[in-house]
Formats: sequence, structure tokens, C-alpha cells
Amino acid sequence: MAVKGKLARITGPVVVAKDLHGAKLYDVVRVGEEKLVGEIIKIVGNECVVQVYEDTAGLKPGEPVFSTGEPLSVELGPGILRSFYDGIQRPLQGIEEAAGAFITRGIDVPPLDHKKKWDFKATRKKGEKVEAGDILGEVKETDVITHKILATDSGTLTDISSGKYTLEDTIGTIDTRKKKVPLHLYHRWVVRKPRPYREKFPPIVPLSTGMRLVDTFAPIAKGGTAAIPGPFGSGKTVTQQSLAKWSDAEIVVYIGCGERGNEMTEVLNEFPKILDPKTGKPLMERTVLIANTSNMPVAAREASIYTGITLAEYYRDMGYGVSLMADSTSRWAEALREISGRLEEMPGEEGYPAYLARKLAEFYERAGRVKTLGSPDREGSVTVIGAVSPPGGDISEPVSQNTLRVTKVFLALDASLAHRRHFPALNWLNSYSLYTETLDPWYEENVGADWPKLRNSAMALLQKEAELQEIVQLVGPDALPEKEQAILLITKMIREDYLQQSAFHEVDAFATMTKQHRMLKNIMRFYERAMGAIDLGIQLKTISSMKVLEKIGRMKEIPEDKMKDIEAIYKSIDSEFDSLKRE
Repeated sequence: MAVKGKLARITGPVVVAKDLHGAKLYDVVRVGEEKLVGEIIKIVGNECVVQVYEDTAGLKPGEPVFSTGEPLSVELGPGILRSFYDGIQRPLQGIEEAAGAFITRGIDVPPLDHKKKWDFKATRKKGEKVEAGDILGEVKETDVITHKILATDSGTLTDISSGKYTLEDTIGTIDTRKKKVPLHLYHRWVVRKPRPYREKFPPIVPLSTGMRLVDTFAPIAKGGTAAIPGPFGSGKTVTQQSLAKWSDAEIVVYIGCGERGNEMTEVLNEFPKILDPKTGKPLMERTVLIANTSNMPVAAREASIYTGITLAEYYRDMGYGVSLMADSTSRWAEALREISGRLEEMPGEEGYPAYLARKLAEFYERAGRVKTLGSPDREGSVTVIGAVSPPGGDISEPVSQNTLRVTKVFLALDASLAHRRHFPALNWLNSYSLYTETLDPWYEENVGADWPKLRNSAMALLQKEAELQEIVQLVGPDALPEKEQAILLITKMIREDYLQQSAFHEVDAFATMTKQHRMLKNIMRFYERAMGAIDLGIQLKTISSMKVLEKIGRMKEIPEDKMKDIEAIYKSIDSEFDSLKRE
């Protein structure tokens, strides 16, 4: 790198460099004697405005500025999984080994291990024609994930061979007619540039989360977007961790964006200990964590979102389903606000920049279930689930409102449910999904033709309960007619026996769609028979003391391999009500 300019002005994380001739917008630069990492975000005449991703304390005018000539990029190759990165893909483990527990300013540690040798198995042969995106070979990245090496150019393979290689070694060559391009196990990609794909599919396949409340009343589509707004202590992080553990995605990208240090430390300590229920191996075998805590430089927080989504798109292009958890986009928006203020831009609502809505839309737009480039045909997806932390839990603020405009699923966290230890602490009446209708054909074909009807009937009862509770608070439940008291009995079953789960119970933490269907079908069958019995003059007191209620309450503890036990409850409901009628 050659010196291209010098510092003229310093305003916190925003500095101005002069005489940086030939520099382009979004080029990465090295600032000062310590070579702090920065990015050009504005060019005015001979001056370049740079946001610095590190602490700028001690910088002074006149210090040199070095230019790299390329935008902020990430390294994509074997070794990403099981890693902990900061917001600009610097490996925290590598930094600790090189400089200790604290991140030294200006430290330059490569994101991937360039010395480790990987066992590469070529799946294409010399002389074959390939296109950009084709799979050239495979590397066993972890015990559960096979890393596919993708062609970055189109042309003819003039050389390729299996063997043990470092990331820097040449594994083959592609002749593009214009030049011969050497192949490596890794390549670089600009984080602000979405990775290309061939076709984007409509959201017609659900992402199974194992959370009955989500899968039933607010389903998320594969390649879809979801927002989880909620105040402090309402369970955003716990909900996202549960989604990361149980959703049917092969890869998990978790971005801790501006979270408190102790919370992120807990995530970094806990994730390696969590066992993946699908494989029995540590969940980190298919996870990458990006940590940018609230005490880290604010500019890197803005970059962390793009770093995470680029890593997710890379695994999508291999044909994997990826779940990306961003916790939380409010802190990211606050970073935008601070940088915008230092740039002296015209503020929008509550001081956020006027382009906040566009930035949020651009980020969530990179989600999707797609047909990837290359052959053979592959389908991959990136599902983005973003947590939002509105001040005081007020979702009328700009970040929440702009997020809800572009996301299709709203998971409404409720602090009162969290305080009652109700997991997941999601309000079933306020949560919604705009994917419901497009996913119904899949549910009817793969779960049960009656699934939409069961779901709608259960939601109608819960809405009716909310109305009745207002009367109950005034006059008490005994003043209600027996049918309305029966509705309160059934909705209690829906809330406690169906919607409420234990995040730590071996069986109850996750429920397949088949199990959810059988459970809800049993509860709604009990409702139908109870209403019929009341019409015949049978008292609610008798109905509420039926033995089958205990069986319904224990359905959630029945494992998947004993589905017949859940199905048998349906017959038990009918037989007990038939006995009541005869009596």
C-alpha cells in the first residue's frame, strides 16, 4: 500500500482525508500511523469522508491515510463455520491468540486460516466447461457440513486435481478465453453487493421452527423475513436462539449487533455447548457468530449486518437453507443515526437518517429462496429474522415501523408473558404472518387438509376469549353462560397445553408439524363435543372433570415416535363424551 493522502479533520469515528487521489466511494482505507481500518462513505472535491471501524482516540491531523483500492469485502471459503467474527470479519479467536483478550487497534488478522490444509475432492474434470456458480469440488468443513467450492468464472477447466491444499494453493485453472484464472479454495466478495442467483421462488414452503405458536399462527416461509420487536427482558434473544437451534435450516448465522457485552459473552459461551438435536454434535458445527457489542466502535456495527448476510448468501449458493438472526437491528439503526449526524446530514424522524427505510429494505430484500447459479440445479434459501429493540417497547418508533413495512411476519413479544415464564413469550393475538395464505396449499398437502380450518377456529376462540376476559374482570366467570365458560376452558387448553412450550424439555422444546396437527385436532374435537354436550343439558362442571383432559394436558410430553398415543386421545374424547350422553 502506498500513502495516498493525509488526515485533515477528525470527528469521532468520522474523519476527513485530503489528497486521496483516485479513491472511490466505499473503498477501504488504512488510517493513521496505526493503520486503523476505515471505509470511504462520501467524496467532496478533494476530500474523502471516512468512517473508521476502530477507536479513533489519539489520531491527529497530518497523519497518513493508506488506500487499498477495493471495497469492504469478506473471505469466503472453508473455515467460516465454528468461527467468531467481529463486524468486519476479523476472527476473535485469532485476535486473542495474537494480541490477548482485548482487540488491539489496527490489528490485521486474516478471517480464515491460510496455513491449514484442507482435503479437497474434485467433482469436475480437466477439459470440462464450467459456468460461474458450478460446484468444482468438496471439502469436509465440519463433521456435519460439506463445503462446496464454487467456480467464480465461466470457461474451460485446463487443470484441476484432488488433494490437500491451503487456501492460497492453486487447485486448478479456468481458461476464460481472455485469460487463465487460477482457482483457490476461497475467494473474496464485496459485502454491500448481493450475490447473484438465477431465479427467486415465491414463499410457498414453510420454515419449520418447532414452536407451535409460530408454526400455527405466524408461520415463516423459507427465504422469508420476520421481525421480533420487544422491550428489554421480553425474550428476543431466547426466542432467536431457540429458532437457531430448532428451525429446519442447515446453516445458522447469528449477528450480535450492538448487544450488551455480557449478553454477547453469554451467547459466545453457550452456543458451543448447545448440542444440535438433529446431529447430536455441537450446534457450532453449522453456525457462525458475528459479535459487535455496544462498546465496540459504532461504525463496525453498521458493517456487521452486511458481513453476516454475505456469509449467509455464500452458503445459500451451495444449496443450503440458511437462517440469519440479527439481534438487534435497532442498534444498527442507531449506528446509522450517529454516523449520519457526524456527516451533518439532514435528520429524519427522531434523528434517524432519511434513508433509514431504504437501508432496512435493502437488507431484508437479500433474503429469499432461490435457484442458484451453476449446475446441477440447486435450491438455497436465506431466511432473515431480525430482532428490534424499541425504546420502552414502543413499536410506533421509526425502526420498528419501517421494519414492519418490509417484513412479512411480526412476532409480538409480550413482557407480561415473559414474566409469567410463558415460552415462547409471543402474543398470539398481536402476532401475524402475511405468508399464511401462500403456505396453506403446502400445509393441506403435507400436514392435513383440515389444517387451515383448525388454525382459524382456534384463533377465533382466542379472540373470543379476549372479549370475554373484559366481562370476567367486571362480573367474574360464573356470571357467564355455560357455553362461554366452556370457551374459557378450551382457550386455557390452547394456551397452556398447546401454545406454551418448555425451551429446555427434551420432548416439548420441538414439535413437528404432524404432531402439532394431531394436538390441535384433539383440542378442537374436545371443543366440538363439549358444545354438543352442553346443548344436551350436560353441565360444564361434569365436562371439566373428565379424565381425558389430563391426557390432553400431557400430549406435549409424548415423543414423536409415539404418535399413535396422541391419535388415540381423539378416540378417548369421543368415547368419554358418548358415555356422558348415555348417562
